[in-house]
Amino acid sequence: KQARDRKTQAVLPLRGKVLNAEQATLKRVSKNNELSNITQALGCGLGRDLDPSKLRYQKIILLMDADSDGHHISTLLLTFFYRYMRPLIEGGYVYIAQPPLYRIDAKGETQWALTDAEKDAIVQDLESDGRNLNINIQRFKGLGEMMPQTLKETTLDADRRQLLEVSIPDAEHMLTEQTISDLMGRDTQARFEMIMEHTAEAEALDV
Repeated sequence: KQARDRKTQAVLPLRGKVLNAEQATLKRVSKNNELSNITQALGCGLGRDLDPSKLRYQKIILLMDADSDGHHISTLLLTFFYRYMRPLIEGGYVYIAQPPLYRIDAKGETQWALTDAEKDAIVQDLESDGRNLNINIQRFKGLGEMMPQTLKETTLDADRRQLLEVSIPDAEHMLTEQTISDLMGRDTQARFEMIMEHTAEAEALDV
């Protein structure tokens, strides 16, 4: 919270377990503490009662650790928004923040990398001039390791942050529906087949 702009930004920490909304009824979703807190904070209702005109914020930004656990939480939250607040996605209100995974210091300058590939590319570029540089690389285990000023500069500052807008292309509604059903639903065989089909595309698997 120390890194936010108090005039324009509000922060809702998630402290409990996020329910998999794909496998839950509206009643269970409403009783889940974390999802209930999100619903109350946004102020626009849920399910059939959702009214985007009552949304209290211009952007809903999901900010998680840049690791497999953070990706899992993001997936659970996106499933919730897709199943019970889809008009907010379709209206362009939902975003995913891109906190850096690495800090690279060299030649008196600091660069940030979101992925291993970005980190490797930066290091390779620094080493390409042939000089024996002292390159210091710090990997963040989570947002809690960042100083408030660092989090503000890299992730929360509206002028410098990187955001991914969550959207559903018109031609991919059926594919999106099938993907969420296979990945988050109760059919374990469908989930296994989907994971195996896309294994080669994953940078790292947390198995």
